[in-house]
Amino acid sequence: MHAPSSHYSLPPEAAPPRYQWALHRFACFCAGSILFLICIGGLVTSHEAGMSVPDWPNTYGYNMFFFPWQDWVGGIFYEHSHRLVAFGVGILVTILAVWLCFQERIWLRWMGLCVPIFVALEATLGGLRVVLSKDQLGIFHGCLAQLLLVSVSLIALFTSRWWIELRMTIKPVTPPQWAGRTLAICALIFAQLMLGATMRHQHAGLSINDAPLAYGQVWPKTDPESVDSYNAERLAHNQPATTALAINLQMAHRVGAVLVTVSILAAAAAVWLTPGSAPILRRWSAVWVGLVFTQFALGIFTIWTNKAADVATTHVAVGALTLVLGALLTAISWRLQSRGELATKGVA
Repeated sequence: MHAPSSHYSLPPEAAPPRYQWALHRFACFCAGSILFLICIGGLVTSHEAGMSVPDWPNTYGYNMFFFPWQDWVGGIFYEHSHRLVAFGVGILVTILAVWLCFQERIWLRWMGLCVPIFVALEATLGGLRVVLSKDQLGIFHGCLAQLLLVSVSLIALFTSRWWIELRMTIKPVTPPQWAGRTLAICALIFAQLMLGATMRHQHAGLSINDAPLAYGQVWPKTDPESVDSYNAERLAHNQPATTALAINLQMAHRVGAVLVTVSILAAAAAVWLTPGSAPILRRWSAVWVGLVFTQFALGIFTIWTNKAADVATTHVAVGALTLVLGALLTAISWRLQSRGELATKGVA
């Protein structure tokens, strides 16, 4: 075996990523535009305007961009606005995907290329929901929008100066398994959002019309006689009849709200009670607690206001932000731990 040549050298390491402020801010803008789109979609559902425009991709036979302004009335305004904003979001994330192709990290390039695919699938589900008149497709449409928001928000984090230029001299202190715990909480929040989307698209959001009790009970009875008595009271107040399934669905949503709130409180307490925890985790976990309490209150106000459109839509938006912040905290804690491990080895 020959000895290696003295001129031999290892291949150079990949160039470290450069912080590009314009790319980061554009990614943030894209994330904000998706949140705005979710709010518009929430208004469509809250105003029950999902079928106000019965054709797709046209609008009452017109090209979507040439539909007369004077006809933007009632539910048509919300549904048609939702379509136009969705088209704009599609253009923005396509530009983002192309922009990401020119940065150094290959995995982030692939992540960026997946985002327009998400948008295309989202648009297809929205169109099929109209063409086939299937409320069930609206559930998947709403849930996919949440995942799209999380994906673009993570891209905004990965292109931030903090993420790229983070250097550590000591390994940060984080509670044991904290990143895994926050990831599990994100899964719980997403399941809760799916329950909420199911309620909204199955028109079961007010199957229980009082809160925090349910028909004056901690857990309402759902036998046929009890449901009949509930419906007699509802009809007396000009409310649509409900079913045992709808009642149980809303109760599951309420239980989920309690579980999410307690889980976030426990995760935040673990950070604040662990000496030396990273300040960024403490700050944002406190914001996470504020968001989940706001979300809990909005859920109650949605019932008290008879599902007022602005309150219900704000409830959807804050739920999306709660999920996004959980995903960002998971990524941040993983980043801190990985950079800290490199610091202990003298690499960073």
